[in-house]
Amino acid sequence: MGDPEKTRLHSRWRSADPVLHAQALADQAFSRAAGAPLVEGNRVRLLRDAAENYPAWLAAIAAARHYVHFENYIVHDDLVGRMFADALLAKVRDGVRVRVLYDWLGGLGAAGRGYWNRLRDGGVEVRCYNPPRFDSPLGWLSRDHRKMIVVDGTVGFVTGLCVGQMWAGNPAKGIEPWRDTGVEVRGPAVTDIERAFARVWALQGDPLPEMEPRTEPESAGLDGVGMRIVASEPSIGGTFRLDQLVVAFARRRVWLTDAYYVGSTVYMQALITAARDGVDVRLLLPGTSDVPVVSSLSRSGYRPLLEAGVRIYEWNGLMLHAKTAVVDGRWARVGSTNLNLASWFGNCELDAVIEDERFAREMEAMYLEDLSRATEIILNEKSKVRAPGRPSPRRHPRQSSGSASRAATGAVRISNAIGAAMANRRRIESPESRLMVIAGLVLLVAAIIFGFYPQVLAYPTSILLVWFGFALVCRGWRAWRSRS
Repeated sequence: MGDPEKTRLHSRWRSADPVLHAQALADQAFSRAAGAPLVEGNRVRLLRDAAENYPAWLAAIAAARHYVHFENYIVHDDLVGRMFADALLAKVRDGVRVRVLYDWLGGLGAAGRGYWNRLRDGGVEVRCYNPPRFDSPLGWLSRDHRKMIVVDGTVGFVTGLCVGQMWAGNPAKGIEPWRDTGVEVRGPAVTDIERAFARVWALQGDPLPEMEPRTEPESAGLDGVGMRIVASEPSIGGTFRLDQLVVAFARRRVWLTDAYYVGSTVYMQALITAARDGVDVRLLLPGTSDVPVVSSLSRSGYRPLLEAGVRIYEWNGLMLHAKTAVVDGRWARVGSTNLNLASWFGNCELDAVIEDERFAREMEAMYLEDLSRATEIILNEKSKVRAPGRPSPRRHPRQSSGSASRAATGAVRISNAIGAAMANRRRIESPESRLMVIAGLVLLVAAIIFGFYPQVLAYPTSILLVWFGFALVCRGWRAWRSRS
């Protein structure tokens, strides 16, 4: 028996129908760009906010018979986090293998050692992704930003939600939940979700056992949904290539939602050229963010998009955390990848890419509903960016967990702006002028300090060089020993 995906593509290649031939070309391009083949025969359910996601997760965990694989960027030690801890511990007592993978930097300050020790003492296998190590000084820059669950190999969840009270909100105190989106997947694509978990799990220790009991996923057959599970890893950029390719293929609509948009020059140009070519390009972003600097950096890139005809909206609610896309009423993406360089090239991310008209229509309806709670950003007669009649949203409680990675995204945008100014590559926008002044003052103060007190620079530099040197020697020695 051959691969059904290859058989389907070959039949399209041989077809004389130009439409089928074009679809075969698109399938091949998407598969190669993302490194993820199209898997047919799935059932996909769209889940909106914690009110739909959390109950579905808990129901799947409660029904587990063999194992639960739970991977999430941030798990908070609050009412929601403890609810999930109780559910996972209950399954261990039932004889189910439970494995949990969380990110060290994302979870910093969210859940302490006591939370994880409780899970470990109860029989849950817990691993932390990329904690600081002496032999990897810059390893902490790579983060596991995925949010996924697989139960028994039969049901999987790919989502943008972390585990915490802010996603559930607090109606008693008038605090609304964060806006977010996920999907429930049943069918052959669950195997790809599980394979993505297994790869990151193996990076932190022994791999998953090959002969573990599992229930084979049931295919929905010809009536099922075709989808790709895009599991990106640091420096690979599969989702980045896919996002650009989808915009290039778009003919009518590109509707994007993102939580921490800091678009690269290349991606911004893709959106601009699509809008100038008559494509309806829309971008829905947070009006207020848990990392305010990211919002400022996002807005610094609004003007060229607006001038090209891209329509930009800002969410009026508490926090918009979703990462979704829907294109031409037939292609959709839901998952963890933000439209910034940290997500595209620095993190482990996981996204479900669905190619189905019914699902895309559901996504478009949800998008239009979200726009009804958003304010469109426009250029006024002086070409200044403004939001007409914008309401003042409530400020949300401070959230520090996971902000370091998002602040790193802001640092990338700052460095891009400074680089553009120093090399005179492009015009500096007015929101970036403040960054230029602050960065210039910081450099001048640093120059004065280092001029009068050179040891302030020399001592830390020497320590870093010693650390980096020992780290390289250690890693090289280990590699040589393993080869021997």
